[in-house]
Amino acid sequence: MVIPRHIFKKYDIRGLVDTEITPELAKKIGKAYAILRQKEVPNKQITVVVGRDMRKSSINYQTELMEGLVESGVKVLDIGLVSTPAFYFGVGDLGADGGIMVSASHNPAAYNGFKLTRENAIPVSGDTGILDIADLVEADLFDTANVIGEIEKVGGVVKKSAEKEFEHAGKHSIKKFKIVADSANGMGAQYLDELFKMIDVDVTRMYWELDGTFPNHEADPFKPENTKDLEKKVVELGADLGIATDGDGDRIFFVDNKGKKVTPSVVRGLLSQIVLRDHPGATICYDIRPGKITEDMIVESGGIPSVTRVGHSLIKEQMRDVNAPFGGESSGHFFYEFKTGVYEGPVTVAAQILQEITRLGKDLSEIVELLDARYVHSGEINFEVDDKEGTIARIKDQYSDGELNELDGISITYEDYWFNVRASNTESKLRLNLESVDRESMEKHRDKIISLIKGE
Repeated sequence: MVIPRHIFKKYDIRGLVDTEITPELAKKIGKAYAILRQKEVPNKQITVVVGRDMRKSSINYQTELMEGLVESGVKVLDIGLVSTPAFYFGVGDLGADGGIMVSASHNPAAYNGFKLTRENAIPVSGDTGILDIADLVEADLFDTANVIGEIEKVGGVVKKSAEKEFEHAGKHSIKKFKIVADSANGMGAQYLDELFKMIDVDVTRMYWELDGTFPNHEADPFKPENTKDLEKKVVELGADLGIATDGDGDRIFFVDNKGKKVTPSVVRGLLSQIVLRDHPGATICYDIRPGKITEDMIVESGGIPSVTRVGHSLIKEQMRDVNAPFGGESSGHFFYEFKTGVYEGPVTVAAQILQEITRLGKDLSEIVELLDARYVHSGEINFEVDDKEGTIARIKDQYSDGELNELDGISITYEDYWFNVRASNTESKLRLNLESVDRESMEKHRDKIISLIKGE
């Protein structure tokens, strides 16, 4: 079978509906996944959890995917319409051998895809199975199993997942808050509804109806333009804070009472300090992109910082390796070591932030402004380049007097500024993140590197 190899990515399978991802491909991905897991878990009928997001194409792809699994002898546990974190919970809680979530995360409506895990929601990545699945689909040598599998519908995963995440946040008081929440017509609406049932809250919901066409704005709160409506509404209503989630609900962002989005590295630092109260001296993982405030806050609270490569599967792997109870990415992914696995816990995140505001007795803006002002960040800047490796080599040579780290791309540190340049895994792009002790320094060094990348 001829397949578009580029859709088999480092962390998931993702491509354009109908042209790159088809019902036929979905079925064969199910068959290939079954072969992969049956080799890894031999001599038993494997059980696989399958869920889907709200995209129009997802139910058809889920149906074909499950048919491929069943024809391969797999017992499928169909948990239906769920967020990605609830899906991860379902894999662990149901004791399954793995799981597949039909979703394209925060991508526009024209896309769909598949996230794959092993037991306890351990990700299947490009390095640990996705490319093997691509090879199997391409070879197209599938046989129907001697014993056909079955599909069992399992309900209640959304509610139970939210309750367990809330429980993980700890038994600390939460005052009554006035909150504005924007789910971007995505899956975060499910678990936020469950959270709001468990606390005393005055909530205004924005763009709440599940709609995979994303009629109001892209379901990616990392982009500033996608939180503008939320920021305005928080100020307009005099709310205590705003909450934004992405398409499949595995990322969560906050807007303070002044209508300013809270930097994810500050949220990550706050959560690190909260977790370290219950886990003194623990190791906390965070990705290598600049966001030094996180490292500062971990060290100030007696924790051990552990820098990771960028990517949810990579940070989860490192968290398991170093037994870290918490980890966070600059992109708004926040991970916990749950009893059911290591994965994103947005309900835990929201509950712990509300608990912390209650405990400190301050507005969210008062809590984050001093932390946010400690360093000045360039934001992530993307460049189209023909020669990614050659450009990185030029930057490395130009900044050879700095402290070099090649964990993921190149990170170079000086006393008053530091930056990371890394190549996109799928596009001819370089991504620059730079941070400094003040704006003048940040802008000066940012502009110098931009000129170097552009060859000016």
